[in-house]
Amino acid sequence: MIVRNFRFVVFFRVLLIALTLAGMIWMIYFSDKYVTMFIIGLIILYQIYLLVQYVEQTNQKLTRFLESIKYSDFTGSFTRDSGLGSSFRELNNAFEEVINAFQKTRAEKEENLRYLHTVVQHVGIGLIAFDQSQKIELMNTAAKRLLGINHARFVKELSKASPELAALLPTIRANEHALIRLEQDNEKQLSIHATEFKMQGNHYRLVSVQNIQPELEQKELESWRNLTRVLRHEIMNSITPIASLSGTIKEMFDMDTRDMGEAVLMDKETMEDITDGLYTIQKRCNGLVHFVDAYRSFTTIPKPNFEQVSVRSLLARVVNLMKNDYRHTPMVIECQVQPDELEVHADPELIEMVLINLTKNAAEAMLQDSHPLIQLKAFPDAHNRIVVEVCDNGPGIVPEALDKIFIPFYTTKKTGSGIGLSWSRQIMNLHKGTLNVKSKPGQTVFTMRF
Repeated sequence: MIVRNFRFVVFFRVLLIALTLAGMIWMIYFSDKYVTMFIIGLIILYQIYLLVQYVEQTNQKLTRFLESIKYSDFTGSFTRDSGLGSSFRELNNAFEEVINAFQKTRAEKEENLRYLHTVVQHVGIGLIAFDQSQKIELMNTAAKRLLGINHARFVKELSKASPELAALLPTIRANEHALIRLEQDNEKQLSIHATEFKMQGNHYRLVSVQNIQPELEQKELESWRNLTRVLRHEIMNSITPIASLSGTIKEMFDMDTRDMGEAVLMDKETMEDITDGLYTIQKRCNGLVHFVDAYRSFTTIPKPNFEQVSVRSLLARVVNLMKNDYRHTPMVIECQVQPDELEVHADPELIEMVLINLTKNAAEAMLQDSHPLIQLKAFPDAHNRIVVEVCDNGPGIVPEALDKIFIPFYTTKKTGSGIGLSWSRQIMNLHKGTLNVKSKPGQTVFTMRF
């Protein structure tokens, strides 16, 4: 409609100029009224001026409209323009509608930006965003509170709070985790996690900073309580009979022996009781020594020697070993690896020991079953992490024990030190991996994730 009106006005003005010019040419050839011809000439010039002004005003209005969009300046108004004629009314109204739409969109974006800024500033986790030149674009209130600084323009300025943090942030990669100890008024353990994003052609790195010291202290206290409870249980199981038997033997010597000068007389029954008591004391002492040795083994795991290991070869060795141990039983042990060339970066000896421990636990839990089956499976998960599962069709682990089986020295078996699973989880932690379990009657699955 606007274009059609513009064409009509230009066509009408050009037609009017052409008609006036034709009239002037006619008068030049057929009339001698020079004053009238002069006036008509002035009219033609004025009409040309009006046409040029009309076109230039339209161009100026378009230029002004486009510059408003270019510079995001939506404060102007096109409806207040005067002296441009009624033909500009629809053009003014269309420009005004577009400007109003831009103003509304801009207001919504600013409102969303204020909302996001409020959320970022009030979130409990510290957030720091910086560009490739290490200029800090965002540091929320939680980050400032954690680091004890009010303002920083560049990452290197964070060295005032933590030189280690200032050195880590430029080098940490996307999706990496790191821990940093921060010692200020009180000690803090900072968990660092990084991600990257691109905005307006520039690359940015967003780092979250969270103080996990209270959680670590709580977990540490809980671990010490569990360990103390187990130690107390094991030590008391050995010390109590030793103390009791020692007292009983002393009473026997006091009551059932007679001094015969250089010799001591003791009846046969008392001698047998004392011998049995000493044997029990020796047995309990040996048990206590064995417990201390197990504790020492638990706390002295060797440092892993990492290498690329074929998962199929690793599982095949464990399967062959276990098949040989249980060749006289109906135990079936299977191995499944997908894809066949799957590899893991690990210490093969330590991981093999973990697999043997898990497989033996499964086998011992199914010794009374008629059709025991153990499956060792390996595959990459959705995040391309290597997963190894040890599955059995045994009776399962009772819910009361499921949360305790990784506690050092806790065991549901009549024999064993109770450190195998906690030791295996420690080895997986040294490999930056995890060891978890899910169990129900008829199925137990231990999952190793690298």
